Amino acid sequence: MGTMISIVVPVLNEAGNINALIDEIHEALAPRFDDYEIVYVNDGSSDGTAQELAERAARDSKLKIVTHAVACGQSSGVRTGCLAAKGPWIATLDGDGQNHPGDIPSLYDAIPEGITTSDAWMAIGHRVNRRDTASKRWASRFANKLRASLLRDDTPDTGCGIKLFSRETFIRLPWFNHMHRYFPALVRRAGGTSVSVPVRHRERGAGSSKYGVFDRAWVGIYDLIGVRWLMNRNAVPTDPAADADANRRNFIKSAVAFAIFNPDSGQAIAPLTNNAKGSKAGNDPALDRKSVV
Repeated sequence: MGTMISIVVPVLNEAGNINALIDEIHEALAPRFDDYEIVYVNDGSSDGTAQELAERAARDSKLKIVTHAVACGQSSGVRTGCLAAKGPWIATLDGDGQNHPGDIPSLYDAIPEGITTSDAWMAIGHRVNRRDTASKRWASRFANKLRASLLRDDTPDTGCGIKLFSRETFIRLPWFNHMHRYFPALVRRAGGTSVSVPVRHRERGAGSSKYGVFDRAWVGIYDLIGVRWLMNRNAVPTDPAADADANRRNFIKSAVAFAIFNPDSGQAIAPLTNNAKGSKAGNDPALDRKSVV
C-alpha cells in the first residue's frame, strides 16, 4: 500500500513497555504499508523511558522521538506527535500496551470509498472486552452515557486510545487539554463523520496507570461542559453551489412577490435576504452567508 501512515504514541513513564509495543507496530504495519513512521512523544517522563527510546532509535530508522521538557498531558502529546508526523494518515495508540497495534489495519480499512485526507472523518476503536478494573469500567460506562446524551456523537467508547484520522482533519480541530476524548464530537462539529471499529484490549504491561477514577470524573464534567458550548457555537459553511442555487430561488420568490404587490412599479428587483432592513450586506449574497464561529 503506497500511502504513508504515521503512528503517534504519547508516553509518560512507560519504561518496560517501549520495545515490545514498537515490535508489535512493525509486525502489524510492515505487511500492509510500504511507508510508515512511529512517532513517540515523551511527555516529560522521569523514569527510564527516554533511555529506552534513545537506545531503540539508534537501531530503528522508522522511530522518531519528540520530547516535552515537562509533563503536559496526553492531548498535548497527541498534538505534538501529529504536528511532527509526515504521513497524511495518523493512527494513535496508548503507550501502555493495552491497545493492540494489529487493529490499526482494520481502522484503515474502515475508510469509506471516496473519503480523502481533506475530508473530516475518523475511525475510533471500541473496546468490546475491556481489561480494566471494575471501577474504571463502571466510570467509563457512566461517562460514555453522559457524554452521548449531551453531545450525541454516536460513539460508544471515545476514551479508546486507538484512533485513525487524517493529519489535515486534526489540524482543523480546536485544541484544548483532554481533547483526545472528544475527537468524534469535534469531527462532527467540523461537518464530518466518525465510525467505531471493534478492537482488542489487553491488560497493561509494565508500570501503572496515570489516571485516577475520581480525578478523571471531575475533569471530564468540566470538559464536557466546554465541548457542549463549542458544539452550540459552531456553524458549518454550506456548499457554494447550494448557496448560489438558494440565492436564485430567493430572487425568483422576491420577483414574484414584488410583482404581485407592486404591479405598476418599474424599479429593479433585488433579492430578499435574511439581513435586517437597511443592512449593507442586504444585496450582497457573499456577505449574507453565515460565517464560521
